[in-house]
Parts: sequence; structure tokens; C-alpha cells
Amino acid sequence: MRFFTKREQIVILVLVILVVFIIFFNLYNKNVLLEKDLNLDEFGSNKLNEMDEGKIKEENEAEEIIMVHISGQVYKPGLVELKNGSRVIDAVNSAGGLKSEADLDRINLAKKLVDEEKIYIPKIGEANDMVDEVEISDGVGSENSSENRDNKININTCTKEELMNLPGIGEVLATRIVEYRQSTKFNSIEDIMNVSGIGNKKFENIKDLITVK
Repeated sequence: MRFFTKREQIVILVLVILVVFIIFFNLYNKNVLLEKDLNLDEFGSNKLNEMDEGKIKEENEAEEIIMVHISGQVYKPGLVELKNGSRVIDAVNSAGGLKSEADLDRINLAKKLVDEEKIYIPKIGEANDMVDEVEISDGVGSENSSENRDNKININTCTKEELMNLPGIGEVLATRIVEYRQSTKFNSIEDIMNVSGIGNKKFENIKDLITVK
């Protein structure tokens, strides 16, 4: 029986180590490549889903129709239907365009619109106190008779729904306010604290949003 020399044994050992290293190296590369493929597939799938969702959202927004009321210095005042995301200039164009007397310094043609908005286009030289139907604010106004020109709610005449728009005022408190004023008129905004449930903290939150007349 032939025995390997010490030198041959070393060579064989080196070859075995080399073969084992190559096998493990190949297995490692395969695992890394497989993991990368899986990550790429997942990334691509997520990207496609995001693109699909974005496309669907854009299509839905494009299909949604809003209606606004435009009046003042336009040729065809009245109700106009627009696509969601439209701006004041789109409403103006739908209303036949601006008249030469329109005061462009008091409107914002770039403002985005929402459903049920009122737009008033003032006349050059028109005094603010002459515009009694709407509140001029970047070209968009409100016809709420219970609000003054500072957009403050008159707590003696406003509706329960308007009261519920105030911070911290829900349906219960709004009902209490309406019931209170039926027997006792509010002479100052501080009188609202006489209503059960409205303390100093709630009053501080709403005092700049309410008024009495």
C-alpha cells in the first residue's frame, strides 16, 4: 500500500479546501442572486400597484364634477359645472369671461375650487360695504346671512349646523345654545358661557369666531 508523502498530503488538503470553498461560494452567490430577484420582483410589483392606484385616483378625480355659483363682473353669471380640481379662472371662462370693469386685484384666479363654492367678481372702485351678499376672499365668497364680513358667526341668528362648525361644539352643545337664545338673547359673546357645558377653555377656542348683533 502506497502512502502519500507529506508534500502530497498538503497538496491534497489544499485541493479539498479549495473545492469546498468553491462549492460554498457558488451556493452563496445563488442565494444572493435569488434574494435580489425576489426583492426586485416585490419592488416592481409595489411600483405597479402604486402606479395603478395613482392612475385610478386621477381618473376618479377627473370624472368628478363640482358645481359653483359665480356672479359679478362676468358675462354669464350663474351656476357652472366644472371638473374637480378646477380653479377660479376655469369658472370665469365658463361664465363667458371677465368684463372690462372686473377688479383683478381683488380676486385670485389661481385658487382651486370645491363643490358648492360662491365666487363673486367685484367691479373696479366697488366699495367693500356694497358687496353685501358675499365675503370677498381670494375671489370666493359665502352667502351665509348669519356671518358678518369677518366670517364670524352671529350666535343670535345662526343655525345649529353653523354652530357645530365651531371647534369643540357638537350637536348637544349647539342644541343647548339654540334653546338658550330662544328665551334669552346673547348681548355679548361672553354670554355664551352661560350655556351649560361651555367654560373658559371652550370660549377661548371660539371667541374669535363668533359675534352678536
